[in-house]
Amino acid sequence: MAETDPTTELPTHLFGNRSFWGMLTTQFLGAFNDNVFKQLVLLMAMPAVGAGADLQGWATFVFSLPFVLFSGYAGYLSDRFSKTPIIVLSKVAEIAVTSLGLFAFVFYNQWGMAGTWTVLFLLATQATFFGPGKYGILPELFAPKALPRANGLMVMTTFLAIIFGVQIAGILYNRLVPTEASPDMFQHLWIGSLFCVAIAVIGTLTSLMVRRVRPAQPNAIFHWDCVAISTEIRHLLMHDKSLLKALLVSCVFWMVSSIAMPTVNRLGDGPLQLNKEQTSTLVGLIAVGIMLGAPLGALLCRFLKSPTLVTGGLWGIVGFLVCLGIWNGNGTPWIGTVGCRIALIGLGLAAAIYSIPLQVFLQDRPPNALKGRLIATMNQGNFLGMMIAGPIYQLFEAISRWLDAPVNSIFIMIALLVLPLAIFYRLDTSPPPATETRNS
Repeated sequence: MAETDPTTELPTHLFGNRSFWGMLTTQFLGAFNDNVFKQLVLLMAMPAVGAGADLQGWATFVFSLPFVLFSGYAGYLSDRFSKTPIIVLSKVAEIAVTSLGLFAFVFYNQWGMAGTWTVLFLLATQATFFGPGKYGILPELFAPKALPRANGLMVMTTFLAIIFGVQIAGILYNRLVPTEASPDMFQHLWIGSLFCVAIAVIGTLTSLMVRRVRPAQPNAIFHWDCVAISTEIRHLLMHDKSLLKALLVSCVFWMVSSIAMPTVNRLGDGPLQLNKEQTSTLVGLIAVGIMLGAPLGALLCRFLKSPTLVTGGLWGIVGFLVCLGIWNGNGTPWIGTVGCRIALIGLGLAAAIYSIPLQVFLQDRPPNALKGRLIATMNQGNFLGMMIAGPIYQLFEAISRWLDAPVNSIFIMIALLVLPLAIFYRLDTSPPPATETRNS
């Protein structure tokens, strides 16, 4: 029999737990699919870059919008009903959406970007309803002492999925899209969507392995404020300023990462003169760093205080962004390219060390009855940051062209966004206010 925590009667060991492997595999395959399709759309938005029409920021905006619009309601459902069937139904919806992607590519010469961007929007909508269950279910499946390791492995495999997803997208683009521009140049990418359908089917099957949990708040009544931020969550955040600040800092992290991704795409397509497959590999290096940093962050949580890790990670992010911003690709090519790649991995490593303790704090801090809605609010905030990142990227890209600066100068601009957090923010892990009721 698996060892359990006597206070919660929840398992403390992960690797022999069927639900853990089901959840880990399901979220891995979902993240993989999201990133295959998203990277394909980003690469498709780049052919006219030479003419100044880089549309990657607006594609990021489209992908982020459903999370902002629907996360509140998704969080309500996650608390009102068992998270397990919501996870399964979300995966079924993924099969339907990726199937629509087939038609978006087959009829690309008639529908154009409107078709693929609509599918991107729907894929993000499906992920919106999957998100609160994905992380909110962990505290309901496992004891608190197992959460750092569970989160570390979830983050590690999520970013492993990103590595594979963006790499596969680059391979598909290189193999299926002709170099000569034509109205039907993207038509054969339907093969990529067929691949995504198969992955969605497998992910649906693995979701059935997750143990059914009880509804956290079965008597919760729907109010229209649930569509945005519910009254209970607003009350919680007003009384727990530490939770509110951590939520805002998490939003900035995702905003910064969403500006960095299209910048790396431009770096590979421009100064490094890489093809789309090689450029996707470059994007994946940040995910490599996060994948390596996730278990390290979980391990360090045992020996160092969370505020120390968060602050150290923030300074690491600033440092590596500055390195990328001042990098000179016109120097010795081999040294320049290797230095750039090392800095991208380092950026991901610092980001993971920063985000793991923050993620655990946001999961463990709220009362049990509000965990799902707090996770949904976090998702909503994170993707609001990502949505804002789209226009910010377009602004930074325009500034770099106006200054006649290399595209990697955008990394300096991103570093300036993070610098105030590194200087002023400190994660406060002191107990929540005495007036706040903690449900067990």
